[in-house]
Amino acid sequence: MSTAILTGQPVPGSSLENDLRSLGFDVRVATDAADAETLLAAVPANQRVAVVDARFVGHVHALRLGLTDPRFDAAAIPGAVTARPAARPALTRALRTASEDASNGSVVVGILAERIAEVLDTDLYRPELGELVAEVPRDPQARNEARQAVTVVDDEAIRLRTAVKSRDGFFTTYCISPYSRYLARWCARRGFTPNQVTTASLITALIAAGCAATGTRAGFVAAGLLLLFSFVLDCTDGQLARYSLQYSTLGAWLDATFDRAKEYAYYAGLALGAARGGDDVWALALGAMVLQTCRHVVDFSFNEANHDATANTSPTAALSGRLDSVGWTVWVRRMIVLPIGERWAMIAVLTAVTTPRITFYVLLIGCAFAATYTTAGRVLRSLTRKAQRTDRAAQALADLADSGPLAELLVRILPSGPRVVAQLLAVAGAVVLVLAAWIDGPGWSVVLCAAVYVLVSAEVVARPLKGALDWLVPPLFRAAEYGTVLVLAAKADVNGALPAAFGLVAAVAYHHYDTVYRIRGNAGAPPHWLVRAIGGHEGRTLLVTVLAALLTATDFKVALTALAVAVALVVLVESIRFWVTAHKLGAPAVHDEGEPA
Repeated sequence: MSTAILTGQPVPGSSLENDLRSLGFDVRVATDAADAETLLAAVPANQRVAVVDARFVGHVHALRLGLTDPRFDAAAIPGAVTARPAARPALTRALRTASEDASNGSVVVGILAERIAEVLDTDLYRPELGELVAEVPRDPQARNEARQAVTVVDDEAIRLRTAVKSRDGFFTTYCISPYSRYLARWCARRGFTPNQVTTASLITALIAAGCAATGTRAGFVAAGLLLLFSFVLDCTDGQLARYSLQYSTLGAWLDATFDRAKEYAYYAGLALGAARGGDDVWALALGAMVLQTCRHVVDFSFNEANHDATANTSPTAALSGRLDSVGWTVWVRRMIVLPIGERWAMIAVLTAVTTPRITFYVLLIGCAFAATYTTAGRVLRSLTRKAQRTDRAAQALADLADSGPLAELLVRILPSGPRVVAQLLAVAGAVVLVLAAWIDGPGWSVVLCAAVYVLVSAEVVARPLKGALDWLVPPLFRAAEYGTVLVLAAKADVNGALPAAFGLVAAVAYHHYDTVYRIRGNAGAPPHWLVRAIGGHEGRTLLVTVLAALLTATDFKVALTALAVAVALVVLVESIRFWVTAHKLGAPAVHDEGEPA
């Protein structure tokens, strides 16, 4: 329960008390400033408190935006200010200051809320209200005008419209959101939470993967339809969160991880379905997962490198901004990067009307083009801007690199030489290793290349990653590790090796996604013991090449399976423990409105 303290006697005929109660507030009335201090002190420290001017006139949704958003410790709109437990001390100090002002006659009780917002010594969020009304009228005429303004604007229509993400893909914007927002409102009115809708989306996608795994035409058609419905639910959960302001750290993590789980499980379902029809497309399925994951790492690394960089402008970015000012170019540029809406729609249609092999071919070509387009643009931006990377950005890139104990040891014992361009070393190491695996197959020559890769990767992270293109290091490491596993499993040429490799890459990719979501949530990287326990990218890569050289093809398949299970168990248990604990401890709610996935 939250508490709202009204400063002054309620105005006759005002709906303010009922509006606050409808938002979950226990309403109390303060007769003077000292009484407001007493009421605040009586509220348990673990509750949200709002101080509201009794003369407030405005929309219920304006109060909702200003007083109930869980993402911010302190927030204010005209005539109202609120604080979550973390900001309660600041609210107490501000109220004491306002009370002292009131005692000497400079502030009357009716405008305490405004004075508190002025002197609150913490970060204060002020939501954009747009057409919504939130006023504190000073006389009866102004009150009547404000009430008329409230009746003119339909706040429910605004609430429904703003539930849709402000920046999304063409397919999502025009084919899903026009009706999924109403589904979100239906869910809100029946008490469903975003996490429940997210879980329903995951279950629907897993059923779709099961249908695809049947290998029948009816199964493929059902799989495509269910995948689209899963995406509708995927849009609905975010819209429900925005509609009802039900943001949470746990919800953001579930939404992000379930998106990846749904897509990659569907790839596996398609591969199983193709196998039932006598067509082995596991290499294509694994290749699609590798490519898509590397695309995401490019996005994550670039954004983290430039998150708080100074002088972060470039002619390329300016050109991009000008292109976005022309309506049709915005949608073309959003579509060609193949965001989640367009990608899933394409997969669903191709599943229903073609074969898994064709589906994967088109997916790989489309994702490769999108990856080339986005990466080239970001490289140009990086080369033409004079940004100064911060220590925080360098640490984020180091965490995303996922270097393990071998790299740490080599950094300590090897002599420090002249600075070498990190991304060039990373490219060379990754290319040499994957090419050796492709040309020679399992063998000691590949192990030797993997050992060189370990040395190179240590040299790359020996110094802070603050160069213009150092954000390329994490995706290059991902491409080297995942690509090596893919090629060696394919070269093993034994039934079951590629599915085992698929499982291993999926487990490791989960760890890498989890690292990103922790950094985005300002929770830091996963604990160091976890990175060491699973070997780091260079340790896992070297281990896989050694296993491929030592073992027979059949034993190599078993080893990949065992390694996949071990990594999955360790990272899943620690990740679930972390996020559930963070949620229970009241970690700040987050909500990602970034690039379409």
